[in-house]
Amino acid sequence: MTALDLFLTNQFSEALSYLKPRTKESMYHSLTYATILEMQAMMTFDPQDILLAGNMMKEAQLLCQRHRKKSSVTDSFSNLVHRHTMDQFTEEEIHAEVCYAECLLQRAALTFLQDENMVSFIKGGIKVRNSYQTYKELDSLVQSSQYCKGENHRHFEGGVKLGVGAFNLTLSMLPTRILRLLEFVGFSGNKDYGLLQLEEGASGHSFRAVLCVMLLLCYHTFLTFVLGTGNVNIEEAEKLLKPYLKRYPKGAIFLFFAGRIEAIKGNVDAAIRRFEECCEAQQHWKQFHHMCYWELMWCFTYKSQWKMAYFYADLLSKENSWSKATYIYMKAAYLSMFEKEDYKPFGDDEVELFRAVPGLKLKIAGKSLPTEKFAIRKSRRYLSPKPVSLPIPALEMMYIWNGYAVIGKQPELTDGILEIITKAEEMLEKGPENEYSVDDECLVKLLKGLCLKYLGRVREAEENFRSISANEKKIKYDHYLIPNALLELALLFMEQGRNEEAVKLLETARQNYKNYSMESRTHFRIQAATLQAKSSLENGSRSMVSSVSL
Repeated sequence: MTALDLFLTNQFSEALSYLKPRTKESMYHSLTYATILEMQAMMTFDPQDILLAGNMMKEAQLLCQRHRKKSSVTDSFSNLVHRHTMDQFTEEEIHAEVCYAECLLQRAALTFLQDENMVSFIKGGIKVRNSYQTYKELDSLVQSSQYCKGENHRHFEGGVKLGVGAFNLTLSMLPTRILRLLEFVGFSGNKDYGLLQLEEGASGHSFRAVLCVMLLLCYHTFLTFVLGTGNVNIEEAEKLLKPYLKRYPKGAIFLFFAGRIEAIKGNVDAAIRRFEECCEAQQHWKQFHHMCYWELMWCFTYKSQWKMAYFYADLLSKENSWSKATYIYMKAAYLSMFEKEDYKPFGDDEVELFRAVPGLKLKIAGKSLPTEKFAIRKSRRYLSPKPVSLPIPALEMMYIWNGYAVIGKQPELTDGILEIITKAEEMLEKGPENEYSVDDECLVKLLKGLCLKYLGRVREAEENFRSISANEKKIKYDHYLIPNALLELALLFMEQGRNEEAVKLLETARQNYKNYSMESRTHFRIQAATLQAKSSLENGSRSMVSSVSL
């Protein structure tokens, strides 16, 4: 646990130095060492970091392999149950199984990052499936009456809960069409079971407890927010974070999550303080700074402070390699939000920046990032000698990252953004018609509808969302607006208890539209909304049955 304490107190190099001497002999030292390197690689996207982490994880896997029983758990578990004994496995062998499964999963993630060819994807997929099967069998083993707890059982059980929880939670969030394919090849996910496993793992006393906590915090503060409906179990997130923030008050990881929680609550100024505190807490891993810069960029966007938002987009474009195209696009987007009399930093010109975006395309796991694709598509109109400006690009990208769910908690912020949107709407109405006119008008309607919804002006919000569908045939480029307008209308209906109507709209959005920008993200959100609406309908039916039976 010493290495873990070092890591959580921002002593990253010291943690690696502590672990390294035993990486050739201890499975847990080797796996933890490789995991830290992988975390770094995931944040930097640097090919050398990815290669180093991959090699170390491979070594950890080989070490685990040496300690495994010759026939693995997935091969012999049925025999184990049949014989009603655990004598087949020593404690070391059972720990080797869970560590091996973890290595497989992490190596798969690196494979997807590192290579672009189909063979690598197949190899990565096989690793994921083998890992999934191993975790599944180990979970059955832990639940069986024949399971005997060894001396270090809590670390073994913690590993199983981490893997089983992560798989179940992730799979349960996938859009229906993807889930059906995965179920066909043996995968299945149960959200409640996944959460339960991770919560039990988080409350345990294994060294993987903190990993369970981090996964849950990621789920509550990122996945359900960006890929869901924006309804976050913030109380649970705060409960998970509180003991760790108390124990590691300067821990960069926990300060970052504290900032995310404040942002989701709509406490933007408090979030800014937390992210700044996170940056000040350590200087060794600049990647944590970059994560904070991204969040700070959005915090200042919520406050309509374009110069500060631009400042952080500029820092990211110079220091981080995740997506230069996105960062440059955001720089251009913020410059376009400046008033005419505002001084533009570094002599940058938004038109030139927008024109540079398509040339900065990057591929990760063989595919371009969806956000990058979106930025490139939006930037293309600037390639014309006389480009038609995007109306409110920063506020459009804010929608892509579900930022309206943040400002919606603060009426003054929502009012401020609505004022900007209304001005853009007026300019479009006064300006000459062009090939982008309908698209731009519909975008403004979508964003205006969101602000009106959060301000409680429900009827006006509905009118704005419906007007987009009414113009469906006239939209030329931004086809993503139509399914997203249906999604937002469905969410509006859900707030009013009109769940049956919402489900129909969500089905229409899911089935009738294909090949539009940010499609996967929209499908994730549709899936989350559909599950929520159907759950409300089922609960309502149960309540009615209970009332009748009484």
